[in-house]
Amino acid sequence: MSAASPVIERGTAASRIAAIAVALIIALLAIAPQFLSAGAVDRMTALFIYVILAAMWNALAGFGGLVSVGQQVFFGLGAYFSIRLADAGLNPFVALFVSAIVVGAVSWPISLFMLRLRNGEFAIGMWVIAALTHLLVNLDRLVQGETGTSLISLNVYDASTRRVAIYWLALASMTALLAVLFGLLRGSTGAAIRAIRDNEDAAASVGVRVTGTKRLLFVLAAFGIGIAGALWLATSITFQPKTYFSVQWTAYMIFMVLVGGIGTFEGAILGALLFFLIETWFGAAGVWYLIGLGATALAFSLLLPRGLWGTLEERFGLRLLPVGYSVRIPVNATLTTGETASPAQTTTSREKA
Repeated sequence: MSAASPVIERGTAASRIAAIAVALIIALLAIAPQFLSAGAVDRMTALFIYVILAAMWNALAGFGGLVSVGQQVFFGLGAYFSIRLADAGLNPFVALFVSAIVVGAVSWPISLFMLRLRNGEFAIGMWVIAALTHLLVNLDRLVQGETGTSLISLNVYDASTRRVAIYWLALASMTALLAVLFGLLRGSTGAAIRAIRDNEDAAASVGVRVTGTKRLLFVLAAFGIGIAGALWLATSITFQPKTYFSVQWTAYMIFMVLVGGIGTFEGAILGALLFFLIETWFGAAGVWYLIGLGATALAFSLLLPRGLWGTLEERFGLRLLPVGYSVRIPVNATLTTGETASPAQTTTSREKA
């Protein structure tokens, strides 16, 4: 009897083809405004923002195990600080990215006490932080309470020029954030993040810097969501606190990740694309649109708990952008004398750190 020798792998032929395809898609998206209508450019910008939101929430909850229902605080602050910085005289396009840096800086002290909480306490605690921040922003005279204000300094630019510039900024931001997140998850820090998610105490016992690793992930997610909020402000111009600090933004993030596949890099992107298509086709349905989103999320939670991409990965071993390693039993491996591994036994296992 000869034992099957498992193969530990990360990159596959499919993942190498996917990497080339991703580069080509980004190149095509970069020149797309030359061929798209004004409305299509705006919709594609929204898609890029949705991908950022989904990827950041998935990084925090799917990979790090930090489930939050208050990430709208960073979305709102990204828009708010853009307004404040532009009002102080900073170029509005520069203000969009400086505001994200400020959001990341603000998230650091928040993490000092929020990361002491676990599970449901952390989730609700973030919602409380978002609600309190919303009230504090309302006190700013520039914002004028729920009346809101506008990023009027953007109006000095021609509408078509502004639209294309925001499109490129959103595309560049999405690409850069996904690249940073992908690199982070593929390295030793990524292994530490997943170890903390699986068992925080066990991770600490083998030398993982639990608090520092969680704080890094928390700040990165806040920074990314802050950029998304600033870019959304740039597309809409107007800022009303009740809109930007609404829990609906976190609800959208959760929907995209649950449907696409929580804890998978590809799943967040797929979920954002599906949400974008649903919103494009049914967004005008009003309250029925929101009811449909909730019902869809519930159905996926019950029937496909790993989401679309997670299910595909589990059944077919399809990994286009792998961030961990997997174990595969060779097809020709002999289990016992005269017995060959069946197709089911040669399927790639779930991705591991």
